[in-house]
Amino acid sequence: MLSTPDPRAEKVLLVGAGAIGASVAAWLAEAGANIWVCDIGDTLAALRAGGVTTYRTDAPEATRRAVQINTIERFADLPDADIVLLAVKNYDLAAVAAELRAQLGDRPIIVSMANGVDNQTILPPLFSKVVYCIVGFNARRDRPVVVGYQKRGPLILGVADQALQPQLQRAQALLSLACPTEAAPDLQDAVHTKIVMNLTNALDALVGHGYAPLSNFDAYQRLLSHTLWEGVKIIRAAGYREHAIAGMPSFLMLRLAILAPRWIARPLFRRKLRAMVMSSMTQDVALHDARNTELESLTGYIVRLARRNGVPAPYNATIYRLGRERFRPGFTPMRCEDVLAAVEDVIQPPSEKRP
Repeated sequence: MLSTPDPRAEKVLLVGAGAIGASVAAWLAEAGANIWVCDIGDTLAALRAGGVTTYRTDAPEATRRAVQINTIERFADLPDADIVLLAVKNYDLAAVAAELRAQLGDRPIIVSMANGVDNQTILPPLFSKVVYCIVGFNARRDRPVVVGYQKRGPLILGVADQALQPQLQRAQALLSLACPTEAAPDLQDAVHTKIVMNLTNALDALVGHGYAPLSNFDAYQRLLSHTLWEGVKIIRAAGYREHAIAGMPSFLMLRLAILAPRWIARPLFRRKLRAMVMSSMTQDVALHDARNTELESLTGYIVRLARRNGVPAPYNATIYRLGRERFRPGFTPMRCEDVLAAVEDVIQPPSEKRP
């Protein structure tokens, strides 16, 4: 049986110091990992000037700390990297991965931290040692490499090819230096469970949650609970099962949120909302002119999965349609009650309603 190398001896390259990438990079550096970060522009300049600053959002002053991290400008500046952490989203992944392959070849273990399933199509043609990482925590970027996070981890790893278990174990040993990290017995169950939780992103971006005050909390609660439960029904119809992710609601809790009177569930929703940070999709839409979003790879994927399996998806299909129409430069958030009215028009078209 092959032994797992000392994770602190691994030469690690992290690509993409956004909210998640910067958090993980800082935690690894604090733990003594031999980590280098590759980024560009303002992010690279901020890294070199002051390192990464992280803080926990519920105790910012007590937990704020800065850590210096090695940087490079080109992948080829670290030709002997053992593990590459790809903390870039799927809409940037194909171009980054192609350049990475051109400069480093097929030597390193590749760990993709992107949401959704697109990375499972993009990466295998380029790399033979791919480990997928499901991120079980939320973080926000206040400015380049200044990041607030809700909690440290968990990270969940899986492989599509079970022959890659030794590579998964090396990635797990490394990332466990940063935060709780586990191996999923079934990659697709874990990926699809996280996709359900990520369905909040498009809704939150559409109504501007975290960017502007919610117009109607009751309408938002109904939209959120039905959007998530609809996602559960869709992935179950496609044959996927729940993978419990620490700190995220179980499928049973999502079902109870539908069945219980809204006034009973409202205090829990309000507590969860207070703990939530602005989603990355909301930042992409509201702060970065919607140049790129994960709408297609998350909500769009679920809508297409619903169609293939014959499952009605009025909530997600409506949010997807509205997002495609509205996520563009000059975006302004919708009222929650207007989004809900659009869903209700799909469930019961105006022509079928009684006068």
